[in-house]
Amino acid sequence: MRAAFLFLACVPLCLLAQKKLITLETVQEAARLAPEGPGNPVAWAPDGKQFLYRQAGKLVVYDPATRASKDLIDTAAMDSAAVRPVIPESGSFEWENRRVRETPVQWAGGQVLYSGGGDVFLIQVDSGKWSQLTKTAVAERDPKISPDGKSVAFRREWDLYTLDIASKRETRLTTGGSDTSRNAGLDWVYPEELDLGTAYWWSPDSKSIVYLQFDISREPLYPHEDLRGLRPIYEPQRYPQAGENNPDVRVGVVDAHGGSTRWIEVGSTRDSLIARAGWTPDSRNVYVVRTNRVQNKLDLLLAGAGSGKTSRILEETDKYWVNVPQDPVFVSGGKQFLWLSERDGFRHIYLYSIDGKESKQLTRGSWEVTGITGVDEAAGRVYYTASETSPLERQFYSVGYTFETTGEGKQRLSSGSGTHTIAMGPGGHFYLDTFSSVSSPPRTTIHAGDGRELGVYREVNRRLTEEYEILPTELVDFRSPDGTLLYARLIRPAGFEAGKTYPAVVLVYGGPDSQGVRNAWMGADLDQVLANKGFVVWQVDNRGSSGRGHAFETPVFRKLGLTELADQVAGVEHLVSLGFVDRARVGIRGWSYGGFMTLSGMLNAPDVFRAGIAGAPVTDWHNYDTIYTERYMGLPKDNPDGYRNTALPPQAKNLKGKLMIAHNVEDDNVLFQNTVQMIDALERASKQFEMQVYTQKTHAVTGAEARQLNAAMVDFFERNLK
Repeated sequence: MRAAFLFLACVPLCLLAQKKLITLETVQEAARLAPEGPGNPVAWAPDGKQFLYRQAGKLVVYDPATRASKDLIDTAAMDSAAVRPVIPESGSFEWENRRVRETPVQWAGGQVLYSGGGDVFLIQVDSGKWSQLTKTAVAERDPKISPDGKSVAFRREWDLYTLDIASKRETRLTTGGSDTSRNAGLDWVYPEELDLGTAYWWSPDSKSIVYLQFDISREPLYPHEDLRGLRPIYEPQRYPQAGENNPDVRVGVVDAHGGSTRWIEVGSTRDSLIARAGWTPDSRNVYVVRTNRVQNKLDLLLAGAGSGKTSRILEETDKYWVNVPQDPVFVSGGKQFLWLSERDGFRHIYLYSIDGKESKQLTRGSWEVTGITGVDEAAGRVYYTASETSPLERQFYSVGYTFETTGEGKQRLSSGSGTHTIAMGPGGHFYLDTFSSVSSPPRTTIHAGDGRELGVYREVNRRLTEEYEILPTELVDFRSPDGTLLYARLIRPAGFEAGKTYPAVVLVYGGPDSQGVRNAWMGADLDQVLANKGFVVWQVDNRGSSGRGHAFETPVFRKLGLTELADQVAGVEHLVSLGFVDRARVGIRGWSYGGFMTLSGMLNAPDVFRAGIAGAPVTDWHNYDTIYTERYMGLPKDNPDGYRNTALPPQAKNLKGKLMIAHNVEDDNVLFQNTVQMIDALERASKQFEMQVYTQKTHAVTGAEARQLNAAMVDFFERNLK
C-alpha cells in the first residue's frame, strides 16, 4: 500500500490561538458570514455580454468587459404587489420534488421577466420600470418568457397558458389538467431520478411549445400522515416503489396562440422513460431522449413538430446501465450537435450530424468530461469541465468541434490544482470561474472566452478563515486488497500528537452517481466539529461512485451495498495502518444511501464499526423508487436474489455496536417505512438502539431540528467512542 498526502502550510500557533474553534454553536455563526462581493449570476443577457445578480433585495446588472455594475431595480415593490396564492385546504399537501427548477429571473431582449409571490412581472432594462403581468389568487408556476420577448408562458394549476405582453391577452393552451393528469407539470420521481427540472420548452421562433403530459393515476399512493395536531391529517404521495407503475408520459406540441395538441410518436411509456426533450434551432423538429425502463438502452429521437413522426438519430446501449447525459447542444445552425457518451468507458464529447449518420469523438482518455459549459460558434469551439488532471479535480478546457478540425487545438483555460466551477454566458464571450481546494476557500474571477482573467469578481471569504480555525484536510490514496486505487479525505483532530491513538468517525455516502472526495473547500461543518472534539474524520469514495469512468461504477450492479462495504472496510484498515487510530473506536455515519451503508457496516462488519448513526436509511431496495432502484438493481422479479441479499432487516441479529437511527416521519424520498421495518427487526432480535424522529416533510432535517440532530450525533459519538 502507498499513501500520498496533501498538507496545508503550517500556521503559527500564536495566530491559531486567536481564532475561534469550530463548535456546534459556531457552525451556524460561521455559515452566516457571507463572502465579500456580488452574488452569483441569475440571468445572462441573450448576447452573453452582461448578466444580472441579486444583492440585498436588488437586481444588479454587471458588465464583465468593464467590471462595472449598476442597480436595475429593488424587487420589494413587485414582491409586495403580488397576490399571494390561496393556501390549499388541509389534506391537499403537494409533494413537489426538490429538484423541480423554476427560473424566477429571465432576460430576453431588453426585458427581464421576474416572478415572485405567485405572480409575474416585466422589467425594462433601460429604465428599470416594471409592470405586473398577472394578478391572480392562483399562482402562476414555472413562467418562461419567449425567445422574442413578446409572450410569457406559465402553468396555472395543471394547465398551460400563454400571455401576449403587448395586449395582456391570455390564451389557455391545454384543458383537463388535474392532480393526476398534469399538463406541463412533473410528477415526483422524474425530477428526483432523471434530473428533469421542468416539463415544457418554448420553440426558438417563439411560435410553439413542446410539453410533457404526466398521467400519474396509476402510480401508487403512499399514505403519509401529519401527526402533529389533534387529529392526523392524511397527506398521500404518489410514489412508485421498485417494480410498481411509473407515470404514463406523452410529448405534445401546441401553438403558442392556441389550438389542438399534436402528440409526438414516442411509443408507450409503460416500459420506457422520457428523460429529455427540447427543440432544434430551426423550430421544425423536437428532440426526445427515451430510455427503456431499466435504463440499459437509450435513444435520441427527432420528431417533426407538425407531423409528430419520429426517427432515431442515435442509440446508446450498455450491459449494466446508461447514465442519462445532459441535453444535446446544437451547433452550425442545427446541422450538427454535441453529445456526451460513455461508450468508450469514460464520458466524452462527440460531434454528430443532425441525421446521426456522421460522428466524431472530440475528447478521449481515461478521464471524464463532467459537463459542456458553453459554445463559441464563431470560433468553432466547445467549452467543458473535466477530470483530466485528476479524478479529484475539475479543470476547464476548450476544443475545436468542426468535423474538419475535430479535437484539435485543445486548450486548458483554468489554473491551480483544485475544483473550478464555471458559469459561462451565451456565445462564450465571458465566464465566471469559482475556484477552491482543500486549502483555499472559493474565489471567483471573471474571464474572457479565450481564458484571459479580467479581474476578481468575488474575493475569498477572509472573514471566515480569519475568525475560525479550519483544521486542514488531507487527500489520501491507497489500494484495496484486490489492487483497486481508492481516494480518501482525512482530518486529524485538533492538537494532534504523534504516538497517540484517537477515535475515528467515518463519513459515508457510497452510492452511485456521486463523488464525496474532491480537492475542494469544505468549510465549517460537522466534520470540523468532530475533529475539534478529538475525532479523526475519514471519508472514502468506494467503487460505484462517479468521476472515474463507467467500469469503476458498475461493480455494484444488481447487488447494491456489497462491493461498497468491502471498500469502506479496506479504507478503515488503511486508516488504522497509519498508526494513530484506535481500531476499537471506529464509528460511521451517513445519510440516505449513506444511512443504508452505515446500517450495512454495523450489521455486516460489526467488528470494524463500533458505533453508527444511520440517517434516513434505505433498508430494503423494494422500498425505494422505481427509476433509481431499477437502474442499478433491475426489476424485483428479474433479480429476486439481489433484492433479498441486500435487505438489511433480516440481518438485525448481527448488531453488536451502538446504533442510532434518525429519520423524518414524512420523508418524501426515503420513506419512513424503511426505518419502521428496520426497528421492528431490531426489536424482535432484542437489540438495543437509539432513535431521533423528526416531523419535517423533506428528506433532510433542517433548521432548528438540524441543530438538535447535530448535537445528538456529537453526543452519541462522544458517549460511545471516547
